[in-house]
Amino acid sequence: MWQRWVRGGLLTLSMVLACFLGYLLVTNSGTVPTQTAAVSGSIDTADATVSQFTFTHTKGDTVQWQVQAQEARVFERDKQAILQAVAVTLFGQQGRELTVTGDEGTLNTETKNFALANRAEPLVIHTESGYVIYTNHLAWTDQTREIRTQDPVRIVGHGLEVTGRGLLGNLDREEFEVLEDVHVDLAPAS
Repeated sequence: MWQRWVRGGLLTLSMVLACFLGYLLVTNSGTVPTQTAAVSGSIDTADATVSQFTFTHTKGDTVQWQVQAQEARVFERDKQAILQAVAVTLFGQQGRELTVTGDEGTLNTETKNFALANRAEPLVIHTESGYVIYTNHLAWTDQTREIRTQDPVRIVGHGLEVTGRGLLGNLDREEFEVLEDVHVDLAPAS
């Protein structure tokens, strides 16, 4: 008989604990964010995903620059687009000034600033004046119309090879400055 009382007591205790756990689960489930919502930049949280994305920035009737990407995930609230397989063309006073392609990038749709990077190989920047610039990361500030990096940089063209760390380029003045540890090598005359 006492075994029946113990079984009944344990069954009652199990039911009370199950109800209590159910209550906790129901009352706290609305406050615990899901893991996908917590991951910033997740494709599930993007407002739009666009294939063959093109963003052209103009001033008056003049095109300032154009970003093209194989795919863009646009986040309206953050005013940002995350780009994959990116090609950028910057236009200066003489027309097209430089082009660069990268594996990935971000574009701030409000400030019109963007950054590009490659996963393995350096970015390759082709200037209209015949120079090629190699670096790992590149950032564009639209307000000052400057490109910048703090990474190692190599510039090749017109019989010169310039290496160093950091680059500041002003598109309107058509000037590029290697910021630190600058080395210049002249190619022999052919």
